Amino acid sequence: MGIVRRTERPEAVPGLHSPDAGFEAPFGMLGACHERVERTLALLARLQQHLLAQGLDEAGRQAARDVMRYFDLAAPLHHQDEELHVFPPLLAGPDAGLRAVVQRLLQDHRDMEAAWPAARRVLQAISDSPAADWMPLAPAQTAALAQFSALYVRHLADEDQLVYPAAQATLSQEALQAMSLDMMQRRGVPAGN
Repeated sequence: MGIVRRTERPEAVPGLHSPDAGFEAPFGMLGACHERVERTLALLARLQQHLLAQGLDEAGRQAARDVMRYFDLAAPLHHQDEELHVFPPLLAGPDAGLRAVVQRLLQDHRDMEAAWPAARRVLQAISDSPAADWMPLAPAQTAALAQFSALYVRHLADEDQLVYPAAQATLSQEALQAMSLDMMQRRGVPAGN
């Protein structure tokens, strides 16, 4: 049995997976992005299991490309959304505990950016390797993938359970509309879509 992958139209908006999540509801879009992160990390875990059980094949190479595509394109836009619109009002707010969580989340983004190149090199090697030349992942390669994935566990939970609800309660309707427009512009989506 091959790797079960998500299918997605090539023209799909990076970071958007659900027709229920649109730019008019920016926190819905952010939540949909988190679901995509979780699915992409699950695909990464299945890829590693597939490589151990089946070796390298086209399904494995495609899974590696799918993971790279998401973390190359959609994840940076998602982090920008948070850093431009979600985090600032909380950093300026009165809740010291929430400010500390946001500071840690900002550091998580830097750590993710720093860990991604090593994980990406492993995925690129999987994507580019002919099956006949495939060697199982070395411990350092497995560690690079595990380190990158582990960065997301607490991060997503803190955003979903603490930060998003607090920010959503803080932002005015005008700020939410500006957030929506900015998210669309940075993704090249015309207004009104």
